Amino acid sequence: MSKSLIASAFAGVFAFSGGAMANSGLEQIHQENSQIIREAVRSQERINTIYEQTQDLLNQYRQVVDQTDSLTVYNDFLQTLVTDQQRQINSIQRQIDTLEDTRRGTVPLMFKMIDALEEFVKNDIPLRTDRRIERVERLREVMARSDVQLSEQYRQIMEAYSIEAGYGSELAAFQGTLNLGGNELTVDYVHLGRLALMAMSLDGSNAWHWNRQTNSWEQLPDSYLTGVSDFIKMARREINFDMARVPLIAAE
Repeated sequence: MSKSLIASAFAGVFAFSGGAMANSGLEQIHQENSQIIREAVRSQERINTIYEQTQDLLNQYRQVVDQTDSLTVYNDFLQTLVTDQQRQINSIQRQIDTLEDTRRGTVPLMFKMIDALEEFVKNDIPLRTDRRIERVERLREVMARSDVQLSEQYRQIMEAYSIEAGYGSELAAFQGTLNLGGNELTVDYVHLGRLALMAMSLDGSNAWHWNRQTNSWEQLPDSYLTGVSDFIKMARREINFDMARVPLIAAE
């Protein structure tokens, strides 16, 4: 009887000890599983971080590739511009070289034109001679100025020639001074182109005409006074122009 109780007691102790040991093993397994799960979570977080970093690097790489392609296109565009600019520079330089050659040939010609114009004025009828000589002198001054372009110098020379051509076809009257034997007399000048050039004293008592054969002023007879007076009035548009009433003695 006592032996059975003792055996039962031992069996109960072993049973209790076995249950405690089983519970302890399960708890350890549970802890290990929890640790494994935590490690797995941390590993996954690291993987996610690495993935995100990889994606960022990939995006940056793609941006760099895109920028590189854009820069390549832009550089090609700039090279095209540089090539075109260089072509324009070469063209301009050729034009400058040509212009310089033209200038070397044109400038002497322009000076010859001015000399010829001056010679013409001096040998022409004494029609506004002082004004015309002053115009020639201004042309020489313009030619000596570095701030005036060649085209403008040429334009002014041609303008002077145009003015001279205009004198050959205009009918005009103007006041001026007439030198007679060293005496300066204020007169009314009148001319029809270069066909007739006459002068009359302001009181209408005397008249003269330019004799192209003698290159001198000659006094007209009194019979011409009315004709010269009408000639002046026609030039001033005070009466209608009538070629028949123009005294043409100057054409002799």
